[in-house]
Amino acid sequence: MATLLHSPDPSHHHTHGQALPAPPGIGLLTPLRRWIDQLEVPNRRFAHLVCRLIPCCCPFERDITILGRTFHIPAMCKLNPLYDEFVGLRFRSLAYLTDVCGEDVTQYIC
Repeated sequence: MATLLHSPDPSHHHTHGQALPAPPGIGLLTPLRRWIDQLEVPNRRFAHLVCRLIPCCCPFERDITILGRTFHIPAMCKLNPLYDEFVGLRFRSLAYLTDVCGEDVTQYIC
C-alpha cells in the first residue's frame, strides 16, 4: 500500500469537502438563511415533518435512457441558495428524533 506524502505548504489550501465561504456583505437571502439556521426543533411532529419534506438526496439526479442512449441529469439541489440551511435543519431534526425521542430514523436515511 502506497502512502501519500503531503508537504505542509502554508499557501496550499484544500477546498473539497468543505463549504465555500459566504460572499462578503449582506445578501438578500442572508436574513432568511439566519432564520432557518436558528430554527429549533420544538417537538417530534415538527421533526418528522421536516424529515419528510426535505429529501436526503437530490430527487432530480437520475439517468434517462432514450433510444438506447443514456443521459445523466446531475443533481441540481446545490443550485438552491438555501441548500446548506435546509440540510442543517434536516440534520437537527434527525438528531432530535434520535437523541431526544430515542427513535430509529433509518426510514429517513438514503
